[in-house]
Amino acid sequence: MPAAASSFRLATLFHNFGELPIRRPNRAPPAATKDGPRTNDEIRNAQIQLIDQNGQNHGTVETMVAIKMAAEVGMDLVEIQPNGSPPVCKIMDYGKYKYSAQKKAAEARKKQKVVEIKEIKLRPMIDDHDYDVKMRAMQRFFEEGDKVKITLRYRGREMAHQEIGTKLLDKVKADVAAFAKVEQDAKFEGRQVVMVLAPR
Repeated sequence: MPAAASSFRLATLFHNFGELPIRRPNRAPPAATKDGPRTNDEIRNAQIQLIDQNGQNHGTVETMVAIKMAAEVGMDLVEIQPNGSPPVCKIMDYGKYKYSAQKKAAEARKKQKVVEIKEIKLRPMIDDHDYDVKMRAMQRFFEEGDKVKITLRYRGREMAHQEIGTKLLDKVKADVAAFAKVEQDAKFEGRQVVMVLAPR
């Protein structure tokens, strides 16, 4: 092969090579962070402070010995104080422990419920059936921990008989007294009276 042709082929090879994408070595995905305490073989310390399933403190023990002790009673070795020196581990049923922890977290979330203000609209001349329906709804709101804003709206000539509305609001206060208290007493806002009640 003539020298010119050979050098042309080499040049073409290097030119094409420059266009190829550079392959980077495959990186392992980041290790998933474990939700909850370390258990059994995940405990990396050579020694731990051991508390057995009956709550008895065994002092400092080899981790492998503690894991074996847990396995013998059909339980897990769970790290309960990772920052201790050595870390404190307990022999327990990890499944039950996790379930109990989830239950406590759910209870705590329930207690952190955001209080909402529900609105109930009334008319001064409301009939008994409508009144009962509104009262049942109000009681349900209080049981759920919410506040209730009562809006009593006057229309047209009803403004001349405000005492009817006042009596109605007094009746509401008396009917809910067992499970709710007045947070903001009745006050006029234009043609309507607003009162806020909160659960006891």
